[in-house]
Amino acid sequence: MTGRNGYAVFFFPQALEALGDAIKPYIQDSPVVGPHVACDEVDTAGALIEMTLKGRMPTGEEVDLELMVPASMVRMIVSRQSGGMFGFGPRSYEAAAPLPMLPMVGPSAPPAEAPAQAVPESADAGSPGVEDVPAGDAGGKPAP
Repeated sequence: MTGRNGYAVFFFPQALEALGDAIKPYIQDSPVVGPHVACDEVDTAGALIEMTLKGRMPTGEEVDLELMVPASMVRMIVSRQSGGMFGFGPRSYEAAAPLPMLPMVGPSAPPAEAPAQAVPESADAGSPGVEDVPAGDAGGKPAP
């Protein structure tokens, strides 16, 4: 998939089987990524995926082809941009400035080995979950 910009359109195996010999001239089979259609433009608006490809007639003249398939046949579309950076953020090839160091925790912080204080111990706080069952509920609720 390297070498030129555009898109690689991958199909479901059942779609390739259903399209049969009609799709075979447009499929490029790569041992790395598998069978796909390499195209210059893709339009995904509507029920059909429209792919624009460069083709060559048997006479040698170049033509622009439009290949349209139902959107339900397409598994994935991958952009084949060969240059630039990938992801979100400013597009710059310069090295990013180092991140500032976070401030040190002050001397009043407990040591890492200290027990957590987020949840109090239930027995000390008089939690209803650890107290004795009230005398009136000894038998529990009656069965329905």
